[in-house]
Amino acid sequence: MLVLVAPGQGAQTPGFLTPWLELPGAADRAAAWSDAIGLDLLHYGTQADADAIRDTAVAQPLLVAAGILSAAALGDIAPGAVAGHSVGEITAAALAGVLDDTAALVLVRKRGLAMAEAAAITETGMSALLGGDPEVSVAHLEKLGLTPANINGAGQIVAAGTLEQLAALAEDKPEGVRKVMPLKVAGAFHTRHMAPAVETLAKAAADLTPTDPKVAYVSNKDGRTVTAGPEVLDRLVGQVANPVRWDLCMETFKELGVTALLEVCPGGTLTGLAKRALPGVRTLALKTPDDLDAARELISEHAPA
Repeated sequence: MLVLVAPGQGAQTPGFLTPWLELPGAADRAAAWSDAIGLDLLHYGTQADADAIRDTAVAQPLLVAAGILSAAALGDIAPGAVAGHSVGEITAAALAGVLDDTAALVLVRKRGLAMAEAAAITETGMSALLGGDPEVSVAHLEKLGLTPANINGAGQIVAAGTLEQLAALAEDKPEGVRKVMPLKVAGAFHTRHMAPAVETLAKAAADLTPTDPKVAYVSNKDGRTVTAGPEVLDRLVGQVANPVRWDLCMETFKELGVTALLEVCPGGTLTGLAKRALPGVRTLALKTPDDLDAARELISEHAPA
């Protein structure tokens, strides 16, 4: 059984969209989305530097666009389940047919803008903890006033909070943690600091008409499979200010009988976690169109039409 997954913010790199735009029709689709959301995806995906695409309001729609374009290049496939990490959940919603592609881009543009505004209220950020016992680490974070914003499994937790709190964490690591690594994001996502964005996103979601997912949709909130389109949309709204439980998503993949995991562009992060947490499961990350042949072979073996 194949699971198709979409990465979250921080996976973007300068120029990563360039080779995908060379595929037939891709540049035209990206141009149409750019007009619809008022953001030049072609420029940001090909010419902008790392600081420009670090901007939350830019990074999020860029990632969703890349995920949709790379998945479309695979042709008509039928994965057993889809899931996305953080903003990748919107990509997953599009891949599952909950939202059409343009609606997904419009929603993620509003999400990115709202989260950027919320992040500007207080200087906040996120840092990854490498190693250590999750229970010990979570208790330590709470003592410092930080939130375990991403519990990713495979021994990785991402802390979020004010820059002062994160500096204190760097000086006082939880027992067993090898390294505290600051992430290239512009705010404390999936925490109370994002509460102002929830209201904005709820208003944006009210204008959408979601349909039920065509394949199993695994939610970041609790790893549960969601079968109703309106519930998927409700969870996309609330998840902005609540922790990502990717560990529980991977547990659900196991329960569903996953044998292969394919990560859409810009792939790498989620396949890395799967290699450690899902031993025996084949993994493949779409980085450039050069990976498409290998991806199609994986699909033929684990998700035949």
